[in-house]
Amino acid sequence: MVRQTEAGVARLIGVRVTERKGLGGKVRNTPGEPFTLGSGDLAIDSELVANTADMVLAISKTSEVVVFSDAGDGFKKIQSFRPLVDLPGAKITSAGLISGDVTAVFGSNQGTEHVWSLYPQKQPDGRMLRRWGHIRDGEPLAGAALGFAAATVNKSYLLVTDKSLELRHLTTGSQRWEGPAVNGFRQAFLSRNHDMLSVVDGQGDLQRWSLVDHHPEAGWEAFFGKVWYEGATGPEYVWQSSSGNDEFEPKFSLVPLIYGTFKGTLFAMLFALPIALLSAIYVSQFLKPNVKNVIKPMMEIMASLPSVVLGFIGGLWLAPLVDVHLVGLITCALALPIAGLLFGAGWARFPLSVRRHIPPGREFLALIPVLVLAGWFAWTSAPAIEAALFTVADPGTGLPVADFREWWRQATGSSYDARNSVVVGFVMGFAVIPVIFTIAEDALSNVPTSLVSGSLALGASRWQTVWRVIMPTALAGVFSAVMIGFGRAVGETMIVVMATGNTPVMEMNPFNGMRTLSANIAVELPEAPLGHTHYRALFLGACCLFLLTFILNTAAELLRQRLRERYKVV
Repeated sequence: MVRQTEAGVARLIGVRVTERKGLGGKVRNTPGEPFTLGSGDLAIDSELVANTADMVLAISKTSEVVVFSDAGDGFKKIQSFRPLVDLPGAKITSAGLISGDVTAVFGSNQGTEHVWSLYPQKQPDGRMLRRWGHIRDGEPLAGAALGFAAATVNKSYLLVTDKSLELRHLTTGSQRWEGPAVNGFRQAFLSRNHDMLSVVDGQGDLQRWSLVDHHPEAGWEAFFGKVWYEGATGPEYVWQSSSGNDEFEPKFSLVPLIYGTFKGTLFAMLFALPIALLSAIYVSQFLKPNVKNVIKPMMEIMASLPSVVLGFIGGLWLAPLVDVHLVGLITCALALPIAGLLFGAGWARFPLSVRRHIPPGREFLALIPVLVLAGWFAWTSAPAIEAALFTVADPGTGLPVADFREWWRQATGSSYDARNSVVVGFVMGFAVIPVIFTIAEDALSNVPTSLVSGSLALGASRWQTVWRVIMPTALAGVFSAVMIGFGRAVGETMIVVMATGNTPVMEMNPFNGMRTLSANIAVELPEAPLGHTHYRALFLGACCLFLLTFILNTAAELLRQRLRERYKVV
């Protein structure tokens, strides 16, 4: 790019040079036709040219920035903006593009810093186009801005003022280094390895400083705060540690991973807790001892199943099954508990002459046919329910189609993934149920028989005895079972890796995936360079996971001790 003045009119003239490299390594440069940017009324003071040679930011003497872009049919003006419009008397005295050429930093004579970036914005005609927009203001500079230099290996940049040299980082917004001012600044450079910066002063002398800044993209704001990343429409929590080019801005927010950890645990506990606790109550208080001696060892064996096996089954068999027969599974999940409750209420009203045919502790033999019939009815009626409640227009043909997945997308605006939180909750709950069941059953079985016998002798029913005598007495042990199951779900790795999409998103949508802290470590640690910020961020995630479980277990133990003191048997 060349600025020329012809007949008192300033013009910005450019030439695009195309470089072609042959198989033998020979390079051939082919210059194109000269072209002119802007008109004569644009008094250009400086310009910023993208490395891809398809965008030019021309800065006028009035601090207006005019953007020219080439979409294949020549450079055309697409936008103009004034970064210092809110600062009377301020002028742009330094400007530069960050590595990647989608973010520009402008410094003023009043010591202010303004960061603008390219991101999708809605235009007056309704289209979404990438345009430059203001994303944030940096901390005030020590003096008037004089120069700018960008690093090539990260998002750091050097701002030269009349009072200091300041090295800052785009993602964290932090100041990484500060040095003394130079007399008569001319130009500044940052080395390719980000270990040295050089400044040419007014006498033409080269001054150098060594840099030791190994992890500029790390910080509290980057790990736990909302950051406005390049290309994003606003501040957000994002984990995206790598990409296909070196100009990528690493995103190391741990918030989506912590959110995903709690989300997966929530769905697992919603599925596991009712089944495990009610089963423990029934087995310990109502089931015949000879049957109990078979059921409990089977549940303990289930606890030894490897997580990778459960994840394999969940990802390759259960997820496709849920994807196709989701409505049938939902109707069965609703019909079976309702059928069980109705059977229990009806069984209590049967004449004693009928109930005595099934001895106490074997009532489940009469319940099994009822559950089978209810499950069969719910499964066979699922297509009719789906057609009646979840019929929508097919996006491709416009014809009505009974599809819960498409109905969910259109009705809620949320995504639907085959490997989702429902699948993870079911499979992880299957892993947690034996743990909670075994410990809770032991606690319930160890309640002194004198308390149970006394309650029954005073006229209480077996169910009243369970809820008013046995459960309060065994509450500390039951609570311990729940917390151990919770810890099992929080630290689960292989099930989450294999049975979900493993995407670090922050949505409570049950039909999309998540990524947990433990799964993130398992997936990315083998590929993280030793000593890199990515490597250290994974270890920080491991520390957060340890701290999370430590705090929860400590609080649970304190609460358990209080429950034990409150309901202890003298």
